[in-house]
Amino acid sequence: MSKSDKTPGKLFLIPTTLGGTAPLEVLPISIKQAIEAIDYYIVENEKTARRFIKNIAPRKSQPSLHIEQLNKFTEPDTIPAFLDPCLKGNHVGVLSEAGSPAVADPGAEVVRIAHEKNIQVVPLVGPSSLILALMASGLNGQNFCFHGYLPIDTTERKKSLKTLERDSREKKQTQLFIETPYRNDKLFQDLVKVLSPSTLLCIAADITLPGEYIRTKSIEEWRHESPDLHKRPAIFLLLA
Repeated sequence: MSKSDKTPGKLFLIPTTLGGTAPLEVLPISIKQAIEAIDYYIVENEKTARRFIKNIAPRKSQPSLHIEQLNKFTEPDTIPAFLDPCLKGNHVGVLSEAGSPAVADPGAEVVRIAHEKNIQVVPLVGPSSLILALMASGLNGQNFCFHGYLPIDTTERKKSLKTLERDSREKKQTQLFIETPYRNDKLFQDLVKVLSPSTLLCIAADITLPGEYIRTKSIEEWRHESPDLHKRPAIFLLLA
């Protein structure tokens, strides 16, 4: 995809799979078409981005790709230059490591800069673990809030959980949060210790993958069950 020098290119937000699923089982053909046409990318990890591109578009020339990395090591003052290809008439794609860009994933900063530069932002259809978990939870999908990662410190995490439960009760609001997969089991232990027996908790792990696990139970019911969540990408949702 390219435009004349007088017309800026667009910034495409390109979802990826949430795991090892074959891309076209969970992604529309428009993702493949976009990948085949775009040569400039902003990604979290170049190695995995190239692997995804090769998987979904095997005939795509890898040497033709121009890739910038956007992650916690990226210097903020270098980000605006990532959009220079757009200003020269080329489209740029933002690729997530898993799921949809800029949602619980790097990308929001470059999207904001695109708006400042009057570059059109085009979100493409694809999986979002947060939305899929909410859909499948049976909890309030009209009023919800995503909090990202909770504190690592045990005492602070327990305080945070009580605050989320209180906010959920007062606002009738579903609370969503995540944890680093290798700490999932510890978070689950805190959840069943800290929350009220009647509070509903949904655990959605390995969404769209063969081992997909989505269950909603009261905390009282969870106290009699211990799912194995170790190293499994998971979304936690509660409604008091």
